[in-house]
Amino acid sequence: MVTGASGAGKTTLVRAIEATRPGVLCYYFDSIGVPSVEQMTLQFGGPEAWQRVMTAQWIHRLAVNPDGARLAVLDAQTRPSFAVAAFESAGIRLARILLVDCSPEDRHARLAGSRAQPELSHSRMDAWAAYLRGQADALELAVLDTTGRSIESATELLLAQVDALLREYGP
Repeated sequence: MVTGASGAGKTTLVRAIEATRPGVLCYYFDSIGVPSVEQMTLQFGGPEAWQRVMTAQWIHRLAVNPDGARLAVLDAQTRPSFAVAAFESAGIRLARILLVDCSPEDRHARLAGSRAQPELSHSRMDAWAAYLRGQADALELAVLDTTGRSIESATELLLAQVDALLREYGP
């Protein structure tokens, strides 16, 4: 699983995996749709509970491997602790979580610039990014800092991790 705040670069990097690694299938958490906070609260008790349930559903779906992936990569802006619990619940033994992170300045520039989503560039997103970094540190997860990196450079680093996981998994 590749996680991170909006603008950190996770989706760009996951798309690069998809384009260069046959047998590695990539999935996008947000493809299920993200309901309004009101709907999340009504149906699940709030956004955090919605995120926990949806993370578990994604992980359980991928554990079944309906598409025959050699390796599944999930692009998900979710709490790593939810993923850890979901991997355990689904019986997945070989799993990795990577946090894609960057400086607030880079994130703001990307969101206001190439992403054309300036509405996501705010202090709450900064706090979310800091929270994710804290979880990654507490869980001793790998972190790919894209601050000041070219897409090509960050992609090479991520692909090296994907290739190492493929070697560990075997043919």
